Amino acid sequence: MEDLTKIGAGVSARRRALRLTQAALAQKAHVSRATLDALENNRLGEIGISRLSRILAVLGLELKLQDARLRRPTLDELREEDRNAQSLDRRS
Repeated sequence: MEDLTKIGAGVSARRRALRLTQAALAQKAHVSRATLDALENNRLGEIGISRLSRILAVLGLELKLQDARLRRPTLDELREEDRNAQSLDRRS
């Protein structure tokens, strides 16, 4: 499962893509703008699942449980792996 930092970054990116202000999203999700701001800017230690679910629902997103052993790499992880491989190739 994603950590809160990645979730906050994803929420921020999706909100911006949908051209929603923090205030508009907060109002639709029935959370405070301060909570949303703290989530997006990695200043939130905890957020309840019901609040997070409301935020994600407004954005058309959801959290997904999956077996960690079957987790596929993210695009960022694949890019990092590629950068590392290219760096090693240059050293040879």
